[in-house]
Amino acid sequence: MADSKREIERKYEATTATRLPDLSRVAGVSAVAHQGVSDMDAVYYDTEDLRLMAGSLTLRRRTGGSDAGWHLKFPVATGIRDELRQPLSDTLPRPFAGLLRSRIRTSALVPVARLRTSRDVHHLLDTDGALLAEVSVDTVRAERLTGTGATADWTEIEVELADDGDPAFLDAVEHRLRTAGIHPSALPSKLARALAETGPPEQHEHDRSTSPATPPTTAGDHVLAYVRHQTEAITDLDPAVRRDLPDSVHRMRVATRRLRSALRTYRKILDRHVTDPVCDELKWLATELGVERDQEVLEARLRTALDRLPRTLTLGPVDARLRLWSVARHGGSHRRTVAVLDGERYLALLESLDALLAAPPLLPAASSAPGRALPRAVLKDYERLAARVAHALDLPPGHDRDLALHDARKAAKRARYAAEAARPALGKPARRLARRMKAVQSLLGDHQDSVVAREALRTLAVQAHAAGEPTFTWGLLYGREEAEAADRERELPQVWHRASRPRLRAALEG
Repeated sequence: MADSKREIERKYEATTATRLPDLSRVAGVSAVAHQGVSDMDAVYYDTEDLRLMAGSLTLRRRTGGSDAGWHLKFPVATGIRDELRQPLSDTLPRPFAGLLRSRIRTSALVPVARLRTSRDVHHLLDTDGALLAEVSVDTVRAERLTGTGATADWTEIEVELADDGDPAFLDAVEHRLRTAGIHPSALPSKLARALAETGPPEQHEHDRSTSPATPPTTAGDHVLAYVRHQTEAITDLDPAVRRDLPDSVHRMRVATRRLRSALRTYRKILDRHVTDPVCDELKWLATELGVERDQEVLEARLRTALDRLPRTLTLGPVDARLRLWSVARHGGSHRRTVAVLDGERYLALLESLDALLAAPPLLPAASSAPGRALPRAVLKDYERLAARVAHALDLPPGHDRDLALHDARKAAKRARYAAEAARPALGKPARRLARRMKAVQSLLGDHQDSVVAREALRTLAVQAHAAGEPTFTWGLLYGREEAEAADRERELPQVWHRASRPRLRAALEG
């Protein structure tokens, strides 16, 4: 994968007459070291309908300066981006092609702008000579490479925090700049400014069909807003999953499940003859993502349980065996996940979601007020959960009850997601119901995690026995997991009682 750097910077308006104030007066700065001027030439790429720009992504090929090569930037938060780098080449590096696939699909990347920059660099240093921040005065010449080919010129100031620096330091620098009459830029990047100043970007039909023009008012509006949000989350999280970033698989899987849940719950709003095939593909994707996510959860649970044991109870090379088992399973699962994201079936799913949002299959109930149609759908999911909980509690402890509790957990998740989708329209009652459903889901999820952990512990014990290692520790952990599951089962009636109070239902029904 490409080299990665967390970029924390702020941009400020300037003119050719602007002069930097004395930044040595900023708290913490001992010296300002002039690094000279360098010239850079960058070509920025996007699709013709600017899909990367719409997702706040930036792709460029730059020559000159200290970091010539291909750069791909992903937004993290305001003023914070992850910049990935690849060596200079004539064609788009293969790793970048994969990271951009969910965004550009089958569209071609074309050069959209060329920016030639003369950069005057100053380093802000502390008393030990360590870098605090880099301040650059950039004189930019931008050329539009699509449409009219118009040009624009401007000067701006960038302040980039040093690696592992304190973001609060940027506040101190900004205070000094503002005092000197230098103010933050209105646009977030050079490319955004180049496109804005060389002519309005053309809006593609894709953008218009997937972006809401007005705030949601009808039941259909609210459901589509939720569907749109989860669809965008899948697209946005795709590169993070490929990069194996923490929690990315989990978040993408949750978005997939939330989307599927909404399409299933609100079948009176969106025609199921259109959405059911999409639901089937979303179920497939969630299952594929689950291979890696379930391994992450299981590994963390076993590691935590093992770390809590006194050393006197850890007999044999348990750490080494768990580590080897985890590495082997995780490596294979991540490769499999990336292969899924590279496949045509996944790409077809993304296209089908775009098509659904472009021409939503709305039913007559979609035009009704949200206070009428949405509560009915939410309460239907709630009743399904109530039946499954009652069935599970009627069974004696054992395998059949474990399966029934797992079914109840899935129903709790669907009821929670249904309430969350309705929350913008229904307000506090939906928020309360979602919170109660989450409590039930969490308890049942912990129970299911214990069931899965016991299966893994038995496997580890069998492997240890075959290698001539002690199995005592694995058996001890197995017994503790049994006790944990029993505790959750004893807690369920009380948690469910709090979640099923009649007043919650009455408030939701209005």
